[in-house]
Amino acid sequence: MSVDQKKQLEQQLWAVANTLRGKMDADDYQDYILGFIFYKYLSEKIKLFANKILEDSGETIKYEKIDESTEEGKQYLAAIKEEAIETLGYFLKPTELFSYIAEKGSPLTEDENGEENEEEQTEQFILEDLTKIFRNIEQSTSGTDSEDDFNNLFEDVDLTSTKLGRTVKAKNKLIAKVLQHLNKIDFELQNVEADVLGDAYEYLIAQFASGAGKKAGEFYTPQQVSKVLAKIVTTGKTKLRSVYDPTCGSGSLLLRVAKEVQDVAHFYGQELNRTPYNLARMNMILHDVHYSKFDIKHADTLENPQHLGLEAEAVVANPPFSAQWSASAMFLTDQRFSQYSKLAPSSKADFAFIQHMIHHLADNGIMAVVMPHGVLFRGGAEGHIRQYLIENPNTNYLDAVIGLPANIFYGTGIPTSILVFKKCRENPNNILFIDASQGFEKIKNQNFLRDEDVEKIVSTYQERKAEEKYSYIAPISEIISNDFNLNIPRYVDTFEAEESIDLNSIAQQLKALDANMAETDKIIAKFCKELNIETPF
Repeated sequence: MSVDQKKQLEQQLWAVANTLRGKMDADDYQDYILGFIFYKYLSEKIKLFANKILEDSGETIKYEKIDESTEEGKQYLAAIKEEAIETLGYFLKPTELFSYIAEKGSPLTEDENGEENEEEQTEQFILEDLTKIFRNIEQSTSGTDSEDDFNNLFEDVDLTSTKLGRTVKAKNKLIAKVLQHLNKIDFELQNVEADVLGDAYEYLIAQFASGAGKKAGEFYTPQQVSKVLAKIVTTGKTKLRSVYDPTCGSGSLLLRVAKEVQDVAHFYGQELNRTPYNLARMNMILHDVHYSKFDIKHADTLENPQHLGLEAEAVVANPPFSAQWSASAMFLTDQRFSQYSKLAPSSKADFAFIQHMIHHLADNGIMAVVMPHGVLFRGGAEGHIRQYLIENPNTNYLDAVIGLPANIFYGTGIPTSILVFKKCRENPNNILFIDASQGFEKIKNQNFLRDEDVEKIVSTYQERKAEEKYSYIAPISEIISNDFNLNIPRYVDTFEAEESIDLNSIAQQLKALDANMAETDKIIAKFCKELNIETPF
């Protein structure tokens, strides 16, 4: 997105948020805003597509002007629908377009001062129209290859919820106002760099972190962290056969990887929570990823993996930190975990996610995963798994450990790390440690990685260089001598010696202060004598 477009988007999102404020929690009205943004995108996308077909056919009529009731209009729609389903994966009639419904709803007129004049609104009922349109979008894909990708996409946009108003009229008025605000945004669909949903999502989380941030932070990775992961897993590559995220959230991390290469043949993702699962599919479509190129599943990744047999060339993830899982004994025969002879504890699934990802990593692939620092040094079963991944020559996959600053993820202030794994390592006899914990910019209560911080992390990893107080290449023998403890301060010494103190100089300063105080006492004593009062000392 351009700077101006992003600013306009944020202004309109703020206006919509103010419209919904007081009606529901921040994480609820995100669902409505993002759902309507997606609906608007689908509308603008098919309008461009249909008008291009009409133009190429020598027709002068615009898609949005087609009369659906005439025979000629029906012929136009039948031809366009067939091509739209094949190419875009869905279909919308002219009277189902976002702009049509927004105009049909209560138009917001403005007075001479540019203020909204609600008294002059002419209300028309649109809730039933929207319900039918959302259902029609899904039904238009029924029986086609894109059916799974559009199924229940709008289920979080509940137009019957009492959160929108106590009466049908109140709900209608509120939704009409929301659509009017969003209708002012130009998505500039010809701009391939546009990231409307991603920018909208990050903006909403940042603005409403007190409510939505704590919840949404579980399935959204800040863009700068995503950039670090993406640049690492695409090291030395210009194309990828596949990229996989087993806890994909809203899909932003998968899409970030695509920006670092010329082409990604296929995207795979799995997400447990319904809302981000829907957002991930929306996000793929919003970024022009053809429905045949992505496979996003809704299920528990550890308990019910959906991509059996997948070996991905790039694997990225930001799993929920120290989540619980069953750790059932039956998983000891699961190919993902069996070779380790121990399972990650039920109270901390961090290593279970790591094992799952390694299982799905191709021999020529790179994997980068965000983890809490506890995985670097905790003992028990986690220590056993960590030792197995370092000491065993056949599974010596850990390539680098990168320490990130604290407070860079929404909803948690803990410091985090990035673990990098490769099955075919160029440097199997050592592990690179990077301490990037001090490279950030603080804005309000949140820390952010700057572009120069990202570049330094990535270049240090790619060039595999040691730098005093920043990075260190530790031989495996040293890690063994440290009982496989990977705590970064053991390897990267960031100690700054304090400036030496000249005690003789301090003594002279103290003597001078004593002399000054004695002189001051004499002056005070003189004044007290003149005033015939006792001295305070």
